[in-house]
Amino acid sequence: MSKEANVLFDAPGPRARRRNNLLTAVSALLLLALVTVAALRMNDQGQFAWRLWKPFLNGDVWANLILPGLGNTLKAAVVASVLAILFGVVFGLARLSDHAWIRVPAGAVVEFFRAIPLLILIFLAFFVPNKVSPVIAETPFGTFQRVMVDTFGGIFGVEINAGVITVPAFAAVVFGLVLYNGSVLAEIVRAGVNSIPRGQSEAAYSIGLRKNGVLRLVLLPQAITVMMPAIVSQMVVLLKDTALGFIIAYGELLQAGFKQVPANYENNVIQAGIVVAVVYIAINMALSSVANRLERRSRRSRKTSAKTMGTGTGAPPAPGVSMAGAPGGP
Repeated sequence: MSKEANVLFDAPGPRARRRNNLLTAVSALLLLALVTVAALRMNDQGQFAWRLWKPFLNGDVWANLILPGLGNTLKAAVVASVLAILFGVVFGLARLSDHAWIRVPAGAVVEFFRAIPLLILIFLAFFVPNKVSPVIAETPFGTFQRVMVDTFGGIFGVEINAGVITVPAFAAVVFGLVLYNGSVLAEIVRAGVNSIPRGQSEAAYSIGLRKNGVLRLVLLPQAITVMMPAIVSQMVVLLKDTALGFIIAYGELLQAGFKQVPANYENNVIQAGIVVAVVYIAINMALSSVANRLERRSRRSRKTSAKTMGTGTGAPPAPGVSMAGAPGGP
C-alpha cells in the first residue's frame, strides 16, 4: 500500500480484512437469494415468456420508439447541462462577491430554486406562461414580453400568438432542470472555491492581483479538480431527472420505452422497465467513465496542481533563521 493511502486512512489489519471479506460474502449471498426469489416469482407469473421480450429484438421498436426517446433525453440533458453549469458558475461566483447587493440576491435565488421540487418547476414553466401572458399583453409590458419571447424563447420553441405564450414540453423540462441543478451547482462552485487553502489567495494578492485575477488565475483552476466529482454526480442526477418530462408528455426515453412500448406490445411493463433501466445505467456509466478520465487528467496537469508552502523549495525559511544558513544561501 502506498504512503499516500496510509496517510489518508488506517489500513485494515488481518482481522478487519477477514471480517470485511465475510460481510461481503454474506451480502452477496443475500443479494443472490433475493434475485433468485424475484426471478422465480416472475417465472411463475409468466414474465419470462418470449412474446413479452420479443418486441425489444424488433428493429422497428428501437428505431421508432426507444432511440427517438433516447435522443430527446440526451438533447434535453445536454442543453440543460450546459446552461446549468453556466448558471452555477455565475451565481456561485456571485455568492462569493464582496458586494452585498450582488451576494445577497444571488444567495436568495440559489436558495429559492434549491428549495422548490423539480417537478413543480417543470409544471410552472409549462402551465403558468400560458395563463399569465394574456394579462401582461394588455399592459405596457406587452411589447417587451413579445420581444423577449421572439428573441430568446424561439431558441427553445417557445411561441407567442395574440399575446398568449405557448411553452413546449422540451422548454419546460430544460427550464426546470437548469434552475434546480444550476442552483445546486452554484453551491458546488462556492464550496469548491472556498476549499482552496487561504494561502493560495493571499499569495496571489501579495503579487498585486485583484480579486478577479485571483479567482480566474489561481482559485478556479485548482477548484475545478476539487469540484469535478460533485459536478459529475450532479450531471448524472440531471440526466435521470429528464425522466420527469414523462409527466407533461415530453417524448423522452421513459415516455417512449415505458409507456408507448407496453401500450402497443402485450402490456410488457416489467420488461420495458428493465430495458429502459439498463439503457439509463449504460449512459450514466459512460458519463462517469468520461468524467473520471477528465479528473485524472486534470490532476496530472500542472495548471491545476499547486505546491503547498510547507514543503519543497517554495517553503519560506523558519523564523529567526537567516538565508545565510539555508542551503544554497550566501
